[in-house]
Amino acid sequence: MLSLGVTGHLDDCTCDVETIDAFNNYKLFPRLNELLQSDYFRYYKVNLQKPCPFWEDNSHCGMRDCAVQPCPSDEVPDGIRAGSYKYSEEANSLAEECEEAKRLGAVDDSLSKETRQAVLQWAQHDDSSDSFCEADDIHSPDAEYVDLLLNPERYTGYKGPDAWKIWNSIYEENCFKPQNVKRPLASGRGDDGGHTFYKWLKGVCVEKRAFYRLISGLHASINIHLSARYLLQDSWSEKKWGPNVTEFQQRFDEALTSGEGPRRLKNLYFLYLIELRALSKVLPFFERPAFQLYTGNERQDAETKHLLLEILHLAKSFPLHFDENSFFAGNKKEAAKLKEEFRLHFKNISKIMDCVGCFKCRLWGKLQTQGLGTALKILFSENLIEKIPESGPSYGFQLTRQEIVALFNAFGRVSTSVKELENFRNLLQNMR
Repeated sequence: MLSLGVTGHLDDCTCDVETIDAFNNYKLFPRLNELLQSDYFRYYKVNLQKPCPFWEDNSHCGMRDCAVQPCPSDEVPDGIRAGSYKYSEEANSLAEECEEAKRLGAVDDSLSKETRQAVLQWAQHDDSSDSFCEADDIHSPDAEYVDLLLNPERYTGYKGPDAWKIWNSIYEENCFKPQNVKRPLASGRGDDGGHTFYKWLKGVCVEKRAFYRLISGLHASINIHLSARYLLQDSWSEKKWGPNVTEFQQRFDEALTSGEGPRRLKNLYFLYLIELRALSKVLPFFERPAFQLYTGNERQDAETKHLLLEILHLAKSFPLHFDENSFFAGNKKEAAKLKEEFRLHFKNISKIMDCVGCFKCRLWGKLQTQGLGTALKILFSENLIEKIPESGPSYGFQLTRQEIVALFNAFGRVSTSVKELENFRNLLQNMR
């Protein structure tokens, strides 16, 4: 699709768009999609009730499609609501059942009792660690498990000033950018076609440039999902979701975005390469015989781990990986300072996700920022990963179940975006 202008070589990489398309769409995406349907990867624990730490926020989206399905509060016994949601053997059976429902959010009733029990035990494996994300307090009474398959990411109607405010605070305050350098097409500002911005971007070090490109890539990926799963029909008899070509063009067409669309899509591919690189690097952690994707169903767990390792080996086989050795490679003292700055900026972005007014958007925003934060944690822990013993515990490098689920689901979203781009190319080709 020539109007998108996204072909060939990517900046700061040795890779090109066509190689990624072929690898993702025909090799990796189908396997990854299968993995994310499994019990281990479909439940994500999240606290959607945290207040926005940066501004007074009363802008919650009132539309049905913004909601994430929890257990109705009147079904939760008083003792549970007043106290801890930690699973306890002393609790009576009614409390246990409702706590289970509360924690699982929207749960598929076809799940076996063993799997439900195992889901409750997952939290025990989650230790906090020094990370790039503001971790949710998963023991908070407000934290609950959500079935990602029953709460898919799609267009909810959440847009306008509130949504713009979120992205604006991410870009303007957290991308190492001086206040006088305005990003292109920033709402309500005089624009010089991005000349000052791109001059600044070209002049900063590779790490700061990469940071901006990762955020832009994440933004592009989310916008592709919303365009690909748009509410096309909403009648009393049915709702129909599908690709909205006009919405997609408004966000990415070269002519309609003053040349910004292709840059956004190239940043999506850059994000893809960074997360793919992290998967290839973390293989030793998952390969250990002691590592289990525990749900309580032994046969299913073994199959899920087999598929997971197949995906990681496939990620490792990719011929044109991003070379992260260019990151933080200079003066050791300066590099350590920059790395910490990088981490704090990213942590701040993960906090901003608690200001998103649409709960479904908040859920997927939190998951995708945690997934990217986990990918960065992996790339900056290479020495620790190399030292992981083949048997016994991995003390130096750890991933919680929370981080694992976020890492693979976040990459699943980026992989889906690359696949959806192919669909939009075909749709636009057929419209000519």
